[in-house]
Amino acid sequence: MQLSPRDLAQHIDHTLLKPEATEDQIRTLCAEAREHAFWSVCVHGVYVALASSLLEDSGVKVAAVVGFPLGAGGGDSKRFETECAIDLGAQEIDVVIHIGGLRDRKDAAVLRELRDVVEAADGVPVKVILETCLLNSEEKIRACSLVVESGARFVKTSTGFSTGGATLDDVRLMRAAVGPRFGVKASGGIRDTATALAMIEAGATRLGTSAGVAIVRGHAADPAGY
Repeated sequence: MQLSPRDLAQHIDHTLLKPEATEDQIRTLCAEAREHAFWSVCVHGVYVALASSLLEDSGVKVAAVVGFPLGAGGGDSKRFETECAIDLGAQEIDVVIHIGGLRDRKDAAVLRELRDVVEAADGVPVKVILETCLLNSEEKIRACSLVVESGARFVKTSTGFSTGGATLDDVRLMRAAVGPRFGVKASGGIRDTATALAMIEAGATRLGTSAGVAIVRGHAADPAGY
């Protein structure tokens, strides 16, 4: 697969979610996003207002993580966090599914929580992080079904903070589970152009990575990043 740097950039959520991230680093992230015309930046809620101000009129969106990285804070907290992020300027929400609830087969409760987040988002696209490295194939497929039913717009592989990131097999499985038109975001461990293109070819419509600049320039990035 071949894509121009500009087209590849439009698949990328340029990401900085390290807990030690500073305001200066967020400013750099946003400057890079402007320069390379990434689809969005993805940041913690505390930096949504800053990123929104820095990217005003740029065409680059601001995505905020919710319930990150464990997904175990409870539905009310996720709903409130979503509302706060949107009030501050978030244009997309990346929320972590209740992983334990999914594994316990509490599908009704998981679905209700996801629907609450989608309702709180009030039309802003919601991506649901499954943390695929912690799930078996049946759980991944069932999670995809719940995400589609919830009204969210994307399934997403990983937070980048657990035992593994995106794999081609998981992207293919998720694509098959959600169908051809639903969003699939691969994230975690995407550090070079070849991997990015392989993820897109496998079915990803969005990539979450801190290595966006290296990817669009055709270089490999530091393997220690998101």
